[in-house]
Amino acid sequence: MQFSSALLGQTQAVELLTQSILRQRLAPAYLFHGTDGIGKSLAARCFIESILCADVPKSKQALIEQKLRQGNHPDVLWVAPTYSHQGKLLSAAEATAAGVKRKAPPQIRIEQIREIGQFLSRPPLLGSKAVIAIEQAHTMAEGAANALLKTLEEPGKATIIAIASSVESLLPTIVSRCQQVSFQRLDRASMVEILTKLGKVEILARPEILGLAQGSPGAAIAIWEQLAAMPTDLLERLTKLPISRRQGLILATEIDRELESLEQLWLVDYLQYIYWQKYRVPQLIETLEQTRSHLLAYVQPRLVWECTLLKIGSQLNS
Repeated sequence: MQFSSALLGQTQAVELLTQSILRQRLAPAYLFHGTDGIGKSLAARCFIESILCADVPKSKQALIEQKLRQGNHPDVLWVAPTYSHQGKLLSAAEATAAGVKRKAPPQIRIEQIREIGQFLSRPPLLGSKAVIAIEQAHTMAEGAANALLKTLEEPGKATIIAIASSVESLLPTIVSRCQQVSFQRLDRASMVEILTKLGKVEILARPEILGLAQGSPGAAIAIWEQLAAMPTDLLERLTKLPISRRQGLILATEIDRELESLEQLWLVDYLQYIYWQKYRVPQLIETLEQTRSHLLAYVQPRLVWECTLLKIGSQLNS
C-alpha cells in the first residue's frame, strides 16, 4: 500500500514518513495528529506496512501484507478505545453486538497500556522491530497516560504511533517524546475525489454534511450513516423552528426514548450547525452547548431536552 495513492491531500505527512523509512531514521515514537476522519489511521497502517517490509525480500513482503490485512501480525499491536462492561473490555463493535448501553465514549484504559508493556517485553517474532499503534490516544484517562509515559521512555526495539485529534489533547510530557506528524483538513477538490473513489457521491449533494465534516472525508461518511440511522420524522420536526411548548415537551420525550446517549450528543452538533445556517442566532448555539455539558454530566436526558427546547422556543419567539 503506497502512501501517495492511499492518502490524498496529505503531501507533507506522506513526505516526512516516506523519508524516515528511506533514510532509516525511525523515531521511537510518533504522534499523528489532526481532526478525525482525515486519514491518520490509514497513514498509520501504510507506515506500519512500510516499516515491516523495509529491507525484506519481495518474496516475503506478500506474507507480511497478508498478515497485516488479517490483523494477525505477531509484531503489531493495534490498541483502540474500549468500554468496560462486567469486568471485560469491549471494542465499540463488540459493545454494539452485545447490546451494551453506552452513556459515554470509549476510552484507552490503563489495562491496555499495561498490555503494551507486556507486548514489548518479548522480542519481535518475524522481523527486527515491533510496532504499536494507539488509536484515539486523546481518550486516555490520566492513569493510562502516565503509564504510557513510562513506556515511551523505554520502548525497546519498537516504534509507537499515537493517533490523536490534537496535540493539546495529550499530556505535554507525552507530546515531547514523540515526533509530530500533522494531518490537514482537505480542500473541497480532495474531498470530492476521495468520496467519489469510495462510491459515496450521494454525500456531495448534501451541503450540510460537507459543512459539518469540515474537510474530513471520514467525518462526512460517519455523518451520512448517522443521519440514515436517525428517526427521519423526529429529525425533521427538530429542524423546523419555532416550536410550541407542547411540541417541545413531546420532542424531548421522543429524543430520550429513541436515542442513546452518544446519539443525543451527536444530535447537539447537528442542530448547532443547522440552526446557525438557518437563523444565525448565537443564543441558540450557546443553549445547545449547555445541553452538551448537561448530557455529559449525566443529567436526566428528558429533562435536559425539555429545558433546551423550551428555551430555544422562547429565544426565537422573543
